[in-house]
Amino acid sequence: MDVFLDDKRRCPPGFCLVRTAKDCIALLKTNTIATLSLDYNLGYGKPTGYEVAKYMTANNVYADKIIIHSADSLGRHRMFRLLQKHKPEHVLIYIRPAIK
Repeated sequence: MDVFLDDKRRCPPGFCLVRTAKDCIALLKTNTIATLSLDYNLGYGKPTGYEVAKYMTANNVYADKIIIHSADSLGRHRMFRLLQKHKPEHVLIYIRPAIK
């Protein structure tokens, strides 16, 4: 399963769309995720993609490939640093431009 976390953008073909960090974490708890594409900002006052990254590192649950597509440069690098520090060796992390 491939998952796309974003509160506004359209979901790319082949991905399952989730709009909240809570829904993304629920999928991580119950499914094997091949590719996870993360946005940082998920709406004013709502948990961010960083919460998903913290969940993954705290529970040692990772997608095989993680794409950080957020336009928020600080949030993007914050998620990258956390995931890069704790991920298993086989997990690949990419920073990509935001998908329109």
